[in-house]
Amino acid sequence: MNTPATLISSSPERCVIVINRQLAAGHAANAAAVLALTLGQRHPSLVGAPLIDADNREHPGLIPIGISVLVADSEQLTQLHQHVLNDDEMDGIIFPVEGQRTTDYAAFREAVAIVPTGSLELLGIALAGKKKIVRKLTGKLGLLG
Repeated sequence: MNTPATLISSSPERCVIVINRQLAAGHAANAAAVLALTLGQRHPSLVGAPLIDADNREHPGLIPIGISVLVADSEQLTQLHQHVLNDDEMDGIIFPVEGQRTTDYAAFREAVAIVPTGSLELLGIALAGKKKIVRKLTGKLGLLG
């Protein structure tokens, strides 16, 4: 997986979040929010200019390229993760199942530390990169409903 030091050099052209289709609505929303927050932190250029309303009040900028939230099964999530691990032009952020089994971040990290990469069970993954690559990987996935 790419580390912050090896992130894609240009600003991503396309971002998607893919959530495990087996998650209940609340857990899916949580996973998407966690992934989106981390994506914004890793790629500050994804946050647009502030919004200014008719009263001249400034509001924080939003992502100007949009972000789709899609669904996939566990096998598809694993395949996306494997692709990201082998692609230096794509950034990927995973959210393993252990993240919703505790509210203690240290315990979460300890739980993940004993699971081999190929055995991680994913609740979701965020992908950021070139439009063509991201669309090729996720174009057949449906929207979160």
